[in-house]
Order: sequence, then structure tokens, then C-alpha cells
Amino acid sequence: MAEVQRYAGGELVPGEASLVQELPLLLRVNDRELVTLIASPHDLRFLVAGFLRLQGFVTSPEDFLLLSVCNDYGIANVRIRGEIPVNLKPVLTSGCGTGIIFSLPGEESLEPRSPNNPPVPAVAVFELMKRLTLLCEKYSKHGGVHSAAVGDCEGRLLLHAEDIGRHNTVDRLAGEALLRGVPLEGTLLVTSGRVSAEMAAKAATVGIVLIASRTSPTDMAVTICQKAGIILVGYLKGGKFTVYAHPEQLALSHP
Repeated sequence: MAEVQRYAGGELVPGEASLVQELPLLLRVNDRELVTLIASPHDLRFLVAGFLRLQGFVTSPEDFLLLSVCNDYGIANVRIRGEIPVNLKPVLTSGCGTGIIFSLPGEESLEPRSPNNPPVPAVAVFELMKRLTLLCEKYSKHGGVHSAAVGDCEGRLLLHAEDIGRHNTVDRLAGEALLRGVPLEGTLLVTSGRVSAEMAAKAATVGIVLIASRTSPTDMAVTICQKAGIILVGYLKGGKFTVYAHPEQLALSHP
């Protein structure tokens, strides 16, 4: 808890407030310092596994020969099968705290969703956002933390993650899904924060078919979702939403 002064009625009143925690985590892979992740200090194995999965460095739990995280020293030591490319070029993203990725998918690597797949029921999108909101209210003691979840087309929530960085929540979901054997192909992603290009690219990598947010997407996120065949929904609240990509793949109904 932190000592604070709250302004009310023209005066400052002493009080206490809980603070959002953040931890710089140095990620060392195959004895090479790869990147420092700024994240919330919980379930960091999922974050590390998801980050490496979404960068294309691992594809299965068997690819990890060692996965060790030390919160006290802020170091993650990982050994994987194969080697990390020598000439990696980090890309600074719009993620909270400035996210880092090593590549965004090019047009040639985006595989559109098959038009023969069944449409996604709008009612499932509302249900997943409702469940995410309830989880946020149950577990969050303060603001400043982003939440995300993946679920199926029947509105069942499969995995949930929270972090100070909205991009980290997607990594956490991908990592937990990998380590727990939960398939993400054909699932829906709901998030409390803005949808960035990085988040859209990561969703495309694991086969997510819809992204929905309570706020807005960026223009690059819209472009990626259009090319990858991902339904992109923003401003989901009060029984309404805005569709930015592939409205024809939605099955419309009232929540």
C-alpha cells in the first residue's frame, strides 16, 4: 500500500492506495539475452512461453528444454530446441510500456479464414465480454490493469489473463494455452484495451477468428484483420458494437 493524499471538499485528506505492480523481466534464451519484458509479476511462465511462441521460436511444450523464472532477480532462463536467429531486428510497438516484437506478419503470411467456416454468433461475443467484465470486477483491486480472455463460439470462456500491458495479455493466453494443451484455432479473443497491430498479428498467428474490444482498434490492426480474415469488433458495450472487418462472418442476434 502507498500513502496518498486525496483531494475532496477543497482539502487534502491522508489515505492509502494499492498500486499496480510491474516487473522488468530479462529473458535469456539459449544463454543469449533476448529482451526485457515489462509485465505484472504473476504467472510469468505463461508470459515467457507465449512470447516465444508468438515470435515463432517454439511451437510445442516439447520445444522447451528449460523454462525457469526467478521473480526475485527478474530473470527468465530458457533453453529451447534449435537456435534463435542471429540478426533479430526488434520492433517497438504501441503496447503499454512500449512492447517489443521481432516481426509483424507480411501479407503473404496471412491466411484468410475459410469462407466455409460457420459464422460467429454475436451473442457469444457479448457473453464472453460479460464474463471478462465479471472476472475483472472480482479480481482487480485497482485500475491500470488490462484483461483479455479467449472463448469458444458458444460463449464459454476458456482462458483469462491480466497484465499492465495489453500486448502481454495475449502472450499470456498463448503461453498458457500452449503449456496446458488448449487449442486456440477458431477461438474468440475479447480484451479490455485498444486493439493494436501487434495484438492482431499475434491473434492471426494462433488462428483466432474474432477480436472484440470495449474500445477501438488502430488502422494497422484493421488492415491485418481484413487480410487475415479476422472479425474485428470495437466499442462493445450496452448491447452495441462496431464492426471494422468481416461483418459478413457474424451471425447477428440480440444479446
